Amino acid sequence: MKKTVLITGTSSGIGKAAVFEFAEKGWNVVATQRSPDVDRSFDHLENVLLVKLDVTDTNSISEAFDRSVKAFGKLDVVVNNAGYGVDGVFEAMSDEVIEQQFNTNVFGLMRVTRAAIRHMRAVGGGIIIQVSSMGGKVTFPLYSIYHSSKFAVEGFTESLHYELSPFNIRLKLVEPGLTATEFTGRSRKFVKPDNDAAYDLYLEKFRVAAEKAMKGAEKPEVIARGIFKAATDGRDTLRYPVGAPAPMILWLRKLLSDRLFFSMVKTTYKV
Repeated sequence: MKKTVLITGTSSGIGKAAVFEFAEKGWNVVATQRSPDVDRSFDHLENVLLVKLDVTDTNSISEAFDRSVKAFGKLDVVVNNAGYGVDGVFEAMSDEVIEQQFNTNVFGLMRVTRAAIRHMRAVGGGIIIQVSSMGGKVTFPLYSIYHSSKFAVEGFTESLHYELSPFNIRLKLVEPGLTATEFTGRSRKFVKPDNDAAYDLYLEKFRVAAEKAMKGAEKPEVIARGIFKAATDGRDTLRYPVGAPAPMILWLRKLLSDRLFFSMVKTTYKV
């Protein structure tokens, strides 16, 4: 019997690549998006169901799960991929910007996780995969709000895995490194002060270094393969660093003192 996965945030990047990865491996895939009517990417795949799901809307999540169960019977894996990145100068960020980041990256993920638990506990188990980031364990300049949302996902998931173990529900954290996705394009929200040049030199130094770093970014397909591995390896492993330089950076963070690691980051970004 085919297994079924539900994936959030499949309109581009890692989510879209994950749909193709699972579908090509013979799985039934529920690909969810906020605006599915405009996406024709999966029309040729008979085992893919495109469904509307907005992680900020509890009713939308419930309806998506109901449609998925009616179509395929049960969900074996749920992948929480939906999210976006806020970066820039914290001083200039409004409450609205901060709240929107957390509403999607943290509270939205929690809403979908809660729906997945209710379904999986009733059917005897399953796997919930949270697409986190190496930025959920280490930090870089100008990503304070994004990092804080991913640190929250890491802590939430690590704690939750204890209470779900008796129900045969396994939790996984996939921690991508630099990835060539819309995170640096239309999914990015950059904030800087208006009418104040105090941060301009700092921002320019960071921009140059960040653009250089992104030249080595992994393709989304690499991360999608990591997600599929987490779903199918049969292990109780919690964390999966995927894509350069995540494994190396996370290893260095464990190895180095704060002083040495911070110095390395400052040198890399010329700040």
